[in-house]
Amino acid sequence: MTDLSLMRLLRNFSIQYPQPWLRQLLVMVQLLFIAALAFGASQRQLTLILYLLLGIGLVLTFLRWPPLGLIVTALAGMVVPFTGPSGLNVTVILVALLLCLWLLDMLVRQRPIRLGPSRTVWPLLSFLVIAFISFGVGQLNWLPFALHAPLGAQIGGLLIVILSVGTLLLMANQVQDLGWLSRMTWAFLFFAALSVMVRSVLPLLGLSRMEFFQQMGSVFYIWLVAMAFSQSAFNRDLRLGWRLALGGLVLVAFYVLFFLKFADKSGWIPSLVCIVAIVGFRSWRAGLVLIPVAAIIALYLTTGVVSSEEYSFSTRFDAWSIMAQIIKINPVLGLGFANYYWYTPLFPIRGYAVSFNSHNNYVDIVAQTGLVGLVCFLWLVWEVGRLGWRLRKHVPAGFAQAYVYGALGGLAGMVAAGLLGDWVLPFFYNVGLNGFRSSMLGWLFLGGLVSLEQMVIRQKLTAAQK
Repeated sequence: MTDLSLMRLLRNFSIQYPQPWLRQLLVMVQLLFIAALAFGASQRQLTLILYLLLGIGLVLTFLRWPPLGLIVTALAGMVVPFTGPSGLNVTVILVALLLCLWLLDMLVRQRPIRLGPSRTVWPLLSFLVIAFISFGVGQLNWLPFALHAPLGAQIGGLLIVILSVGTLLLMANQVQDLGWLSRMTWAFLFFAALSVMVRSVLPLLGLSRMEFFQQMGSVFYIWLVAMAFSQSAFNRDLRLGWRLALGGLVLVAFYVLFFLKFADKSGWIPSLVCIVAIVGFRSWRAGLVLIPVAAIIALYLTTGVVSSEEYSFSTRFDAWSIMAQIIKINPVLGLGFANYYWYTPLFPIRGYAVSFNSHNNYVDIVAQTGLVGLVCFLWLVWEVGRLGWRLRKHVPAGFAQAYVYGALGGLAGMVAAGLLGDWVLPFFYNVGLNGFRSSMLGWLFLGGLVSLEQMVIRQKLTAAQK
């Protein structure tokens, strides 16, 4: 059929069936379809159809406004209680969906796959490539008498790396103006404040806390403290009342961490590091004064923790010495994801042949992806920190500059949290996939730094073209 005949057919069709009539017909068909479902479909089928329609609506919304998808994903982990097999949760599902939509959009609409020009992309992609190689290496039989981790557990460990890297890339490439970055930050702080009040403060007042907000890990408090403190201290575009409210939120967060969760050192130590880092990045003189003060406070507080958890500390050192023996099997590329957990019974700890994990992100990275993986991860930390240090002088004063200082503090807090547990990249058999609800927030806000970098680059290009 030629183009001319096709056009004639379409024209005849439009004459015979005018557009308003077609619209009425579609409405009638939809009503009949709904009526048929109401009479003939079971309750389970109706529920599935409802979920399908909601899913289609979400997909169309995220395609139209990608940053909105990131906001929904960050907040959904705090409030949606769904936990599936192996800790599968709504945050994992939504990040995977956003990644698929982004890749599909680049392949179908944009065609050439392009990432924002940033030095952070290279360590990110290198770490991702090493993760895939180590996953393949993990299929080899390194210890003849040891069991391998089930394939599902290995895929789960790899998935955590993929989704973490993907979250940073999504944020860096899909948030293209300061308005969306601002909305995301304020939405997080609002929901985080509600979470802290509902879960921790209301019970002290004798009120029901209502299981509306989910349990969140160390990274949640790191970014709550980092963003609230930096905006309160450095965003002079905010009214005084809002700045005081943010300062009060920081105090409430530290009250919860110090007095209600003091034994959880992974909570208050990284948050304290955040404050010191933000002040030090802002003014090295103030940092020099604050560092010894913070060190004395931390030493005093840590002494109490160590005395009460001496057994926990000593067993961790024993575990790390055993981990060193396991890592020697393949120190370059590691043993693959989750495998070392199944090797540990061959190396008894204090006479017990049990499975255990390292409770340390850096040991986990070496054990699973080798020294090459650790180098790529530390390279990423260096490039992100270097980017934040450079951006603090090139972004507008107010929200953007406060965001940069907050991100630098958050990065320092995550580095500290990695020493105390697998909070940054959850280990499958410990914090697990459910911990991604919290850990993704760090990758999200660090991606905001790269997003700011792209905004500065575009602004300079526009100014140069004028």
